[in-house]
Amino acid sequence: MSIPIGILTPDGLRAADYSAESLAAAAPFEPEGVYTVTRTFNRDHVLMLDEHLDRLEESAQLEGIPLRLDRVALRAALRALIERGGYAESRFRITVPRSQPDHLYLSVEPFTPIPPELIQQGVRVATVPLARHNPAAKTTAWITARQAAALPQGTYEGVLVSSEGFLLEGTSSNFYAVLDGVLRTADEGVLNGIARRALLALAPNYLPVRLAPVHKSELWAVDEAFLTSASRGVVPIIMVDGQIIANGKPGVQTMWLREAYEEWAQAHLTSL
Repeated sequence: MSIPIGILTPDGLRAADYSAESLAAAAPFEPEGVYTVTRTFNRDHVLMLDEHLDRLEESAQLEGIPLRLDRVALRAALRALIERGGYAESRFRITVPRSQPDHLYLSVEPFTPIPPELIQQGVRVATVPLARHNPAAKTTAWITARQAAALPQGTYEGVLVSSEGFLLEGTSSNFYAVLDGVLRTADEGVLNGIARRALLALAPNYLPVRLAPVHKSELWAVDEAFLTSASRGVVPIIMVDGQIIANGKPGVQTMWLREAYEEWAQAHLTSL
């Protein structure tokens, strides 16, 4: 079944000239540019949407794309498409074309939460030798580039590694590790994820934070690891490249942070 897709122009919202069954299937039809993606809560509420839109404008600026969003019109268009979809919860993408930045491509699909068993058991990730051209910008080119990551069967996410061997970020998430009682995550060469911003504001209530990535050679000593994204929140990691993290179970502090993030999110929702 086709999902709601529209193009918001200076003259209003119009139907796209293509159809797709998911955000992934819609991506090849969208022009090259910058984008953001997030989800709804309680059907028509959102978390940190203005921060998403701020980053969208920042990404456009970094890519040399002139963009000034009409946020009132954009919110109205998103509400219309979400209403059209009628999903209990939605996941949506906003894409700004480089060639025509005043024509925003909007796509909405049903939101599927991460399976509870993956949270309870943790996930496996693998490092990949990919590099982002402009890590601070969320570009559509990365949607295509990350498909080149060949992940072993059963791997949930790829993690980018610097040429020096430092773990930077996931292909669609931010990466964290707890080492010697300190939460570590890369500060440079990564996208400043929206969920990452919230997590780093909450984390000092639970443990010290150091903005520095861990090295592949340190994985044997890592006590806990996890990833974050706007659609998934906090997801525990139990294995990296076959290296079991600690006892192979989601870490206690990781689960505290996941609970804290979920509570914080519910307390900071706003109407779309």
